Amino acid sequence: MDSNNWRPPQTEAQPPMDGGDWRSQLPPESRQRIVNKIMDTLKRHLPFSGQEGLQELKQIAIRFEEKIYSAATSQSDYLRKISLKMLTMESKSQSNLPNAVPSNSAGLSRNPQDSGTCLKRVISSV
Repeated sequence: MDSNNWRPPQTEAQPPMDGGDWRSQLPPESRQRIVNKIMDTLKRHLPFSGQEGLQELKQIAIRFEEKIYSAATSQSDYLRKISLKMLTMESKSQSNLPNAVPSNSAGLSRNPQDSGTCLKRVISSV
């Protein structure tokens, strides 16, 4: 009997602590619900017109969620960062309330590119 080959028992039940494991446990439908909530916030606070504007908002929401998802160190960090950004957007929108216009009004901008530039500026500043 050779006792020099002793190894501590392996605990396979515990997930690895590499920071990526939380992503594999987050169901895709959860991410879609979060994108939908981001969309709701964007629709309330940013001007857009027509189906094209709505599609642009959706793409911004998806890219924003992906950016936070990639940078987050845990599921709670992911949710915290998204919540913080959305609250910041709500706060900035409320501080600009006297200048606010209905976010779903058609034709707010004569140039549809203006709303895209505005959306990108708001997202990057949040």
